Amino acid sequence: MQKIIRLIDANTNRCLEALRVLEDINRFLLNNRIHTKKIKDIRHAIIKQLNGLSIDTKKRLTFRDIKKDIGKLSNNSELTRNTYKDIYFANFARCKESIRVLEEFAKLYSKKIAVNFKKIRYSLYELEKNSLKKS
Repeated sequence: MQKIIRLIDANTNRCLEALRVLEDINRFLLNNRIHTKKIKDIRHAIIKQLNGLSIDTKKRLTFRDIKKDIGKLSNNSELTRNTYKDIYFANFARCKESIRVLEEFAKLYSKKIAVNFKKIRYSLYELEKNSLKKS
């Protein structure tokens, strides 16, 4: 279970970091109050589901192992952002992928939470589509 908790920790961080980038772009660059709130609500919904898994932050930190993480180096695609839109949609992708991983591994703890992650992921798909129209 330690490796699974480590995986959940990494995807939690990846997802919440991406959502913060999305939230700040909507808040500071796009001045989009509605999308800023929706992203903030999604972030809080994810935290609520994670809390339901009964894996507290302390436990996640215990199993975090940055030194041995074979995937910690950035790849070249992460370094080639030309506009804020590139950053924006890359972070949508990062968040959706992370939520999918959380959804899959939540099934080991709670089917209900896994279903809730799926709903969150689909709400993110819709938000991404609407963002394309307004960005």
